[in-house]
Amino acid sequence: MNGTFTKTQYILQSLATGKKFDDSGWLLSAPGETEPALIRAIYHKKQLELKDDGFGLYKFADWLPIHRMLEGSCAPVTVKSEGLGKALGLNNLYITFSGYWPEQKANMKTCSFKETEAYSVCARLEPNDEHVLVVASAGNTARSFARVCSDNNIRLLLCVPEDNLDALWFDTPLNDNVKLVASQKGGDYFDAIHISNVAVELENFIPEGGAKNVARRDGMGTTVLSAVTTIGKIPDYYYQAVGSGTGAIAAWEANLRLIDDGRFGTNKMKLMVSQNYPFHPIYDAWEAKSRNMLPMDDEVARKQVEIIKAKVLSNRKPPYSLAGGLYDAMMDAGGEVLLANNDQAHKAAELFLETEGIDIHPAAAIATATLMDSAKNKKVGKDDLIMLNITGGGEERFKKDRDLYYLKPLITFDINPDSDEIKSRIKDLF
Repeated sequence: MNGTFTKTQYILQSLATGKKFDDSGWLLSAPGETEPALIRAIYHKKQLELKDDGFGLYKFADWLPIHRMLEGSCAPVTVKSEGLGKALGLNNLYITFSGYWPEQKANMKTCSFKETEAYSVCARLEPNDEHVLVVASAGNTARSFARVCSDNNIRLLLCVPEDNLDALWFDTPLNDNVKLVASQKGGDYFDAIHISNVAVELENFIPEGGAKNVARRDGMGTTVLSAVTTIGKIPDYYYQAVGSGTGAIAAWEANLRLIDDGRFGTNKMKLMVSQNYPFHPIYDAWEAKSRNMLPMDDEVARKQVEIIKAKVLSNRKPPYSLAGGLYDAMMDAGGEVLLANNDQAHKAAELFLETEGIDIHPAAAIATATLMDSAKNKKVGKDDLIMLNITGGGEERFKKDRDLYYLKPLITFDINPDSDEIKSRIKDLF
């Protein structure tokens, strides 16, 4: 597939000022602007023209800010739910599944929708780019970027909490262009982010960018593109568990593009996003009607993160308050922040396996648990069109009868390490 693709035509726009500008490289913010804001890709093609399934994720290339197509991708799959929908009394429940579910032709080898980010972000890099891409992750993102970068010979530094290293499993060994460092036990995603922020100060190291990277958000937005092009219309409700909220921002942006497309309706999906009790900073800010995140004590936050089953939802500094962030998305589209605890998630995962026949990740179980509660309490109607974004699943199915390889950290840093120590030790890795 490489070498046969012409770069997608798009420009970028600041969501603080509305200013439009060319993507002159690895831009993560608008040149010359100081107000915290996301930038958005404005695509030349207003109507999405799907490629065939053989293109994997790149069937949505018209609305991905990419310079090339990489090998090995798979698009999210959307199916009308029979079993779960019936169990919840919902007649129009659609499941958008990112993971491994061979019966539904879902074949993401890392079993997570983070693959949609990785294949989009890495394809935004120019071919033969020699930068080291730096990614901080609580687990699934690291696994997906590691797989994509290993398979496509892209240099990668991963920063992951030591407590989350069991997420770094692979069905084949990785190439040595992928390097892993960790923050010691008791640290969380915030500590991994600190290491990555110092690493990108090194020459030739560039930040993946998280929510600020238009390729990450538009890669995640393919879940909504999958749903809407399968269903034929924009859903009424969108259910997803959130740590950073980037997936929900991406869903909103995809929704706006689909309205402009003109073929799928004019409504905005209500964003029904969920967090894993007792760690719920986004819920707290939203309930307080605050654009700004509320203060969090570091030690309290770390203890709450130890409790929650869905570790990938443990972001303490989400892109919530900045222009174009989650607060703006939810204010524009409408919606709620919902909560589910570990026990509710466990029951939801059991129900999903029983009714749909596939295992799901803890974060997806949190989203499913909140949908179960919404159906029970009549927060959604039986005929409402609902998209449930199952952001990871099929891991138990995938791992069965396969030998697994685990990526081990080359360096484990203390909590709050010295910046000079981080730089000197990481520089030696490459």
